[in-house]
Amino acid sequence: MNRFASPRTPTRAVLASSAAWLALCAMPLGAQEAGEGSESAEAPAPAPQEAEEQDSSGGGEIIVRAQRLRGQLDVEQAPLLELDEEAIASEGVASISDLIQQIQARTGSARGRGGGGRPVVLVNGIRVGSFREFAQYPPEALARVEVFPEEVAQRFGFPPDRRVINLILKDNYDNAEVELEFEGPSRGGYLQTEQELGYLRIADGGRINANFTARDRSLLTEAERGIIQTPGSTSDLAGDPDQAEFRSLLADTRSLDANLSYAKAFIDTGVSISANINYERNDSRSLNGLNFVTLTGPGGDSLTRTFGEETPLTQTSASDFLNASGSLSKRVNAFQYTGTFDAGLSETEQVIDRRFDTSALEAQALAGTLALDAPLPGAVDGGFDVANSRGINATTLHTLNGPLADLPGGELMATFDLGYDWQRIETSDTRGNLPVQLTRGDISTGANLVVPITSRRRGFADALGSFTLNLNAGINDLSDFGTLGDYSVGLNWGVTDKLDLSATYIYREVAPGLATLGNPQVVQPNVPVFDLVTGETVLATVTTGGNPDLPAETQTDWRFQANWELPFWENTRFTVEYIRNRSDNVTSGFPQVTPEIEAAFPDRITRDATGRLVALDRRAVSFAETRSDRLQFTLGTRGRFGGDDQRGGPPGARGGGDRSGGGRPQGGPPPGASRGGGESGAPSADRREQFMAFRTRLCADDGVAWLTDLIARADAGEDLSAEIPGFDADRFKAMIARARGDDGTIDTERLAMFRERICAIDPAMMGGRSGPPAGAPAAPGGGGEQSPEYEAFRARLCGDEGIAALRELIARIEAGEDVSALLPGVDPAFVKMGIDRSRGPDGTIPDEVLERFRSRICQSAGDEGQRGGGGGGPAFNPLAGDGRPSGFFYFANLTHTIELQNEIRIAPGVPVLDQLDGDATGAFGLPRHTSRLEAGVFGEGLGFRLSGRYTGKTRLDGSGLPGSTDLFFDDIVTFDLRIFANIDELTGSEEKWLDNVRVSLRADNIFDAQRRVRDEAGNTPINYQPLLIDPNGLFLGIDIRKLF
Repeated sequence: MNRFASPRTPTRAVLASSAAWLALCAMPLGAQEAGEGSESAEAPAPAPQEAEEQDSSGGGEIIVRAQRLRGQLDVEQAPLLELDEEAIASEGVASISDLIQQIQARTGSARGRGGGGRPVVLVNGIRVGSFREFAQYPPEALARVEVFPEEVAQRFGFPPDRRVINLILKDNYDNAEVELEFEGPSRGGYLQTEQELGYLRIADGGRINANFTARDRSLLTEAERGIIQTPGSTSDLAGDPDQAEFRSLLADTRSLDANLSYAKAFIDTGVSISANINYERNDSRSLNGLNFVTLTGPGGDSLTRTFGEETPLTQTSASDFLNASGSLSKRVNAFQYTGTFDAGLSETEQVIDRRFDTSALEAQALAGTLALDAPLPGAVDGGFDVANSRGINATTLHTLNGPLADLPGGELMATFDLGYDWQRIETSDTRGNLPVQLTRGDISTGANLVVPITSRRRGFADALGSFTLNLNAGINDLSDFGTLGDYSVGLNWGVTDKLDLSATYIYREVAPGLATLGNPQVVQPNVPVFDLVTGETVLATVTTGGNPDLPAETQTDWRFQANWELPFWENTRFTVEYIRNRSDNVTSGFPQVTPEIEAAFPDRITRDATGRLVALDRRAVSFAETRSDRLQFTLGTRGRFGGDDQRGGPPGARGGGDRSGGGRPQGGPPPGASRGGGESGAPSADRREQFMAFRTRLCADDGVAWLTDLIARADAGEDLSAEIPGFDADRFKAMIARARGDDGTIDTERLAMFRERICAIDPAMMGGRSGPPAGAPAAPGGGGEQSPEYEAFRARLCGDEGIAALRELIARIEAGEDVSALLPGVDPAFVKMGIDRSRGPDGTIPDEVLERFRSRICQSAGDEGQRGGGGGGPAFNPLAGDGRPSGFFYFANLTHTIELQNEIRIAPGVPVLDQLDGDATGAFGLPRHTSRLEAGVFGEGLGFRLSGRYTGKTRLDGSGLPGSTDLFFDDIVTFDLRIFANIDELTGSEEKWLDNVRVSLRADNIFDAQRRVRDEAGNTPINYQPLLIDPNGLFLGIDIRKLF
């Protein structure tokens, strides 16, 4: 933390109130020096912060120290991404869930299995029971979002294959929400809608949230997209019903979701709790086509007929989910304990129509009693199958995190975790299979150690940079798989403030999921399947469900990463990752039908006498071995244009300064410079010139190095007055003392924060007694007297009811009332920020904080009276302003992934499949190159967001048998555009009903790009028709949202 000086304006009593508000911004409950060096990974309690005012040389300076936002993580790894309020607003989303989905290119892990799992999400630095607890919070409730690399997940009891998102909530927030969405493809065919009601209140250390969401989507059939039907399934007779009208591309769905969450922090005990309950209902209906039959007459003539249009083959599903979760967090001596639980009950019923038995019709036609073109039944009953599943799960995880020892390089941090996961799945179906009941209990325990070896922060072997060793080990005792283990070793090297390098090795043994083992068997007729062996698309009967014979998987991964904040491109970060994966006994969905796959799994594929594929069992299989290597590059930048406000840099940028966005540095002489020029008042012209010369040199690219050299020369007793006119060595050393660690060495992070604050000063603030700089607010009342409102408020504030007067003032500010007459010249936005940051964990502002504020105003007012300073508005106020940067905020992020190797060995003795060279197991092959672009502009109530995706070319090799063919997949680029407008801000309307109304327009795949697939003859296989792959194309939507 740093201290910086700020000059008093001529009206000391009024500016003292501004100073006190500045102090209030930087002084939450419990401020104390002892906490400055804390390196705890979790931050449920307020960060230790302090602000104080003192007179030095009669000049009356305000000294403020401020740390990070409460809830920010203090870890050795630099965040990969930070979003402040404006950066969050620029995403144009309606909920935290939408926000995480939208930034997934920056939060998804490139390592692990298939791109890694969903990120670990923390709230104010603490694990919570479930994602549902905060998923529907509006993004306006967020003060900041941080994204950290995978190694940080180990501090919270998770494996290092998931990135960490830390959501920092505002201390106070209250709104109700209504949201309506209407969406559909430009081609028409169906419409989907969503209606949401929500309420969130954050106050007094507590949170309560209630949400209700209803979604609906209508049916889309193949006829509405002109899909060519599979040969052999359509009628040869005009007038028979069309299969395409009774085959769905998208099911008819509807869902209801009700969610209730509560959280509370108790300041007297340091305990925080949370709880959530959620109910969800999902229903769907899809069509699998019509019954068809090939009739053969006595003479050998044959005709394929379709029938049963009144009773098409239908599949319905109904699911109910009930979930509850909770968490408990508290300090245990120097450790932070967090315990979570999450339990759920789910029930699903699927009803699948069977094909009608056509043997009687075939016999009649063969006997000549049924003409081949005779009318066939419009309604038939072939019966149906029912598949039921019921799942119960209960999970609890307990972690203890804190320092074990204080090493020269920093604190030795440890996390110990203990968890238990219990699952049961019960399935049954009517196809004659016996009911299945699988139960799994999983006891897990592990430990993580973060060992600082060298430290730039502490100055221990800092010439080498900061080296940190990360060790993790754990075991899982599964009731159905025995004991499985995992461990990892990671090394992080903070080369400089802007460059981090890391390497991690991971070993894990993983059991297949219980659903993969025991889901009910579902048999679905008339499913189009492309057969690479014969090169044709057929309608086959497909079986899905669980496979109880899957073994445990062994995973070994290497990951190397470089994370560089570019010195030549402001607020820009470049990240490079190399990932090497090796796995044995890999569980996978059933792959594309190829000769190699058919040879390895002959019992999964059924053919008729002609070799035609008629049935396929797509239940999961196990591959003997997989190997993959990939490179991922990410370039992200953000900034501002079109405005003259550059204070503190663009929002969301990471820097060495106070990441909380707290009090800014004010004008004054250079550090160590003598104030001179009288006992009080703004800096003289000479002092302003000296300060600006010092600031210009300090803010050069090598400013930190220059200041470090300056400190060393001052420590050596060198006279620097010739280089810095007005230099005062004693003052300079006193100021620099606050940038030193406990061992007396310079803390480079604090030094960088000092430089950031000095460089953030607006030169216009260096005005003098002659009057305010352009644009500064005039003093209310003018002349030498304050307004009656201010005098009355000050009198009450300095009387017996001072604390009550302050609390009433805070209530008025929070209600949005104009209090400029009571605090003349003070920016109300800054005051609101100060209020929010002065609250304790329970959301209240302690009386002792308010008392310090009151005392300063009253003492300063009394001093002014004794000096005869009188009143008079401030000549200028460094806190004044509209509180909102001008111009437009922008961001851009580009990620490119290169698959260097991806091979599969299906079984010992079977040739290796090269997925990058035509042997891919997926229906669309595996592209070597993929990219993703995210960019946006936001300002003055209007925002634009563009997302782009590139998927490279791929190839699937055929069998080489007659009729077989290779398939070629073109590359494809798609762009999604979102335009959103805050109507009140955009129009400047005073209409109350337009307050907090946002309208968003959505256009996905704006150029209507379609994936093109061709065989060797240049034809598109039936199963790869563009509108069968993507029935949407250009997709349009409107979202109307109102906050109350």
